[in-house]
Amino acid sequence: MRSLLITRFLRSSRINLSVLRIFRVLNFNFNYQYSTAPKWGSKRRAILPKKQQIEFNMSDSGMEEVLAPLRKAVKQQGDLVRQLKATNANEFDLKKAVMELKAKKKVLEDTEMQMTPAHEAAFDRIKMEDLLKRRFFYDHSFAIYGGIAGQYDFGPMGCAMKANLLSLWRKHFILEEQMLEVDCTMLTPEPVLVASGHVERFSDYMVKDVKTGECFRVDHLIKAHLEKLMEDKKTPAEEKAQIEVILIQLDGFDEHDMLKVLRKYDMKSPVTQNEVTDPIEFNLMFQTQIGPTGNVRGFLRPETAQGIFVNFKRLLEFNHGKLPFAGAQIGNAFRNEISPRSGLIRVREFTMAEIEHFVDPQKKDHPKFGNVADMVVTLYSACNQMDGKSAEQKTLGEAVREKIIDNETLAYFMGRIYLFVVKVGCDMARVRFRQHMGNEMAHYACDCWDLECKTSYGWVECVGCADRSCYDLSQHTKATGIKLVAEKKLPAPKTIDVIECQPMKGPIGKAFKKEAKQLADHLSAFGPSEIENLEKTLDGHSEITLSVGGKDFVVTKDMVQIKRHQKTVHVEEIIPSVIEPSFGIGRVQYALFEHNFRVREGDEQRSYFTFPSCIAPIKCSVLPLSSNKDFEPFVKQLSEELTKWDITHRVDDSSGSIGRRYARTDEISIPFGITIDFDSIKEPHTATLRERDSMRQIRAPLQGLPKIVSELANDKTTWDIIESQYPQFTQQQATHED
Repeated sequence: MRSLLITRFLRSSRINLSVLRIFRVLNFNFNYQYSTAPKWGSKRRAILPKKQQIEFNMSDSGMEEVLAPLRKAVKQQGDLVRQLKATNANEFDLKKAVMELKAKKKVLEDTEMQMTPAHEAAFDRIKMEDLLKRRFFYDHSFAIYGGIAGQYDFGPMGCAMKANLLSLWRKHFILEEQMLEVDCTMLTPEPVLVASGHVERFSDYMVKDVKTGECFRVDHLIKAHLEKLMEDKKTPAEEKAQIEVILIQLDGFDEHDMLKVLRKYDMKSPVTQNEVTDPIEFNLMFQTQIGPTGNVRGFLRPETAQGIFVNFKRLLEFNHGKLPFAGAQIGNAFRNEISPRSGLIRVREFTMAEIEHFVDPQKKDHPKFGNVADMVVTLYSACNQMDGKSAEQKTLGEAVREKIIDNETLAYFMGRIYLFVVKVGCDMARVRFRQHMGNEMAHYACDCWDLECKTSYGWVECVGCADRSCYDLSQHTKATGIKLVAEKKLPAPKTIDVIECQPMKGPIGKAFKKEAKQLADHLSAFGPSEIENLEKTLDGHSEITLSVGGKDFVVTKDMVQIKRHQKTVHVEEIIPSVIEPSFGIGRVQYALFEHNFRVREGDEQRSYFTFPSCIAPIKCSVLPLSSNKDFEPFVKQLSEELTKWDITHRVDDSSGSIGRRYARTDEISIPFGITIDFDSIKEPHTATLRERDSMRQIRAPLQGLPKIVSELANDKTTWDIIESQYPQFTQQQATHED
């Protein structure tokens, strides 16, 4: 029975090669015709079917029949990884086991993605993208010059929607949580990003097509080529074993290792089959020079967070020296992606909205956690991922008690993030929090979760929420010598041992002249352990070489004086931990496009978006029933009144039937439409108000409509309530929609 179910499923879905490979390993036999999607690296656009994913008409038990062997395979591999970690196994064996775990986990997740509900299966991405471009929500930048990959311009509707989204974000987070907003420069000097680790960490290796100049990430090129060889039955077993070792070690390869692999397997451009250059290191940050001399090297910021961190001291002073508090910033960031793809999901310039919540590392409870403790969310924990289990629904309170989520403050912000994305229109059934596994998480992070939205591209990370511990403030303190710390009052005074490094200005100034201050500040910022190491080295060797700001200084014993004494303190200095919610606004917008795209039942030509009124680009349309001159004064007066109520609106007095004009306003997601008809010019003056999703209408006094629309647009009332207060309008000649 199980084999029959699997065979039916595979025949009806566009499942990928890795899934097929795993099923073969699990000894299932089936016949399947491969899809004709373009090869990796090809510029040819995939011919997508009308339905991006097929509807899977099995019962839950039938679906579990298919998924059970995959879950078991992931569970067994996860247990192996745990065992290897517990026994301190050698690095190679552990990396191999982790790589196999990731592969099996991806197969399980890809298979689950294929088993999509009917309403998701009917989604047509091409039709949606056509509507977005036709109504100029967004389009490629510099399109008349051929466009630039990874860069997009927002048109009037996309711009208005984004502005509404950001305005709501400010209210939801900055206003309600009393955060401190900053607006920092995008041009960032190199030392800042050296300290944060971006200069060292934000690099990939790439190769170029020697004839066309097209660039490819080397690790992606190697992986795709070697996986193809692994699939080839003609590849000898001995060679497959060598390839497996390369794939395991690939993440740690430098350019020389990658070059050997490229030449050994004679790899070429996947698009043209031309030769490729040797690998070169490519920093994903946009580099520039600040000022006319070119002496100050800088970058366009890859994230907005560093501006908040370097201003921590000023923000702490503004907050009267008290913890906890949060800084927030909205702004553009830049990453020079080698191969941008998937529309708004992976671009080179994007808007971020980030929060850095500074908290006592020993006190991560939250006074408002009770507000979200009973909230049920979908959590895909690291344990569930390693055990081959699905995401599960839990309250945030349960997740904290069971230590699935590390602390209350992190969980509180996860709850606030969830409330926000649902409020702006994300489908609750297609939203989950996925926890980073051990091999994904930065070494300094305590816990990290991504809010992911299910789209036709798969599960897409839209918001990150991480406990970054005290890493960033510590790094900037080391780099500048300025303590980025907060003071915590002690319950009682205590006497402590103090060790200090005092720079001797005379010898340092004589030796290093103008650069003396830079070294002196660096020495003054040394902590106890660094001072002891310095003292020990100087006692043994009389001198030590220190690197400060990219320059080496030879420090001798006469340049420093180590002092020890005791003092009574009433406060202690602490480096705050940071909880960081980080929103990719473009990705959130794309998820909203997919989650709110609809086609009118019975009329596939009428597509529209169901954005909530809070983010709809325009709140209301004003439609005269015809071009009758008697309607003009009423349209003008209504438009003026709507403006006084701060309601964005659009007057459509163009030709065409009222039904077609309704369809046009639906396409740009206008939630409410006022129609001026022949009854409007009679006493008492009335007009109809139409709701976009239901297409139902009511008739109300003309002068009261601006207030009604304002209350609806600002979520102060609902359409159901309005319908109960006013008569429904069903007059055939005015409601007929061609």
